[in-house]
Amino acid sequence: MGFTDALLWCLETEKKMNDRSGIYGFTQRTLAYNSNKIEGSTLNEDQTAALFEEGFLPPTEDTYKAKDIEEMNGHFLMFNHMLATIGESLSEELVKAFHYELKAGVFEDRANGYAIGDYKKRPNFVGNINTAMPEDVGRQMSVLLGWYHSARDKNLETIAALHAKYESIHPFQDGNGRTGRIIMFRECLKNNIIPFIVQNDNRAVYITALRQAQTEEDYTKLVKYFESEQAAYQKQCELFCVEDRYKECVLDRGNF
Repeated sequence: MGFTDALLWCLETEKKMNDRSGIYGFTQRTLAYNSNKIEGSTLNEDQTAALFEEGFLPPTEDTYKAKDIEEMNGHFLMFNHMLATIGESLSEELVKAFHYELKAGVFEDRANGYAIGDYKKRPNFVGNINTAMPEDVGRQMSVLLGWYHSARDKNLETIAALHAKYESIHPFQDGNGRTGRIIMFRECLKNNIIPFIVQNDNRAVYITALRQAQTEEDYTKLVKYFESEQAAYQKQCELFCVEDRYKECVLDRGNF
């Protein structure tokens, strides 16, 4: 029995049972809140939880942005699609499907003519990073995934390199960070690596380490940061008794 086996079983079982009180609910809320917050979402953790658990936002004098709500719901759907397709190999089609789940309900993006579930049609820029031109995205994504699948060892440094290269390509008009972070969570879970959630509170550390990885191909700081987030997420899994539940319900009872 491995830790990720137990975690995946809990995530899938709780989702199937619509149980939002365990590690599935915690992961959905925490990942969606932080990943969207990094990109500028105005929704707080309580609002995110209410949206996930009840489907509506609590009364408040604050003004909600429709896009923030739509993208939060989209992130919940993207996570569910990630779980549903965990047995598949990472592919361009799957990455596009993640983007579609995230963005299909976002009116502003559709009104702006953004490609939804498909690669960008217009150039985009991120700081001092030269992202791929639209006509080059397909080729560069194919090369990236070919490199990834040929990697002898799928370890945390491989995942960090995949993320840095993916964000450098920036294949979509918008939503690259969120799709990139869900890919990392998925590939860790799939390859027996402790997954993690990039916390908005650590955004500066994350972005600085990511830029170093992209400009210098030095993944040391990025891996070190991811390791700290692994420890934090594993601690939460322990609080939810992930391994104990798996052992009790699957191994001891023979429910394979």
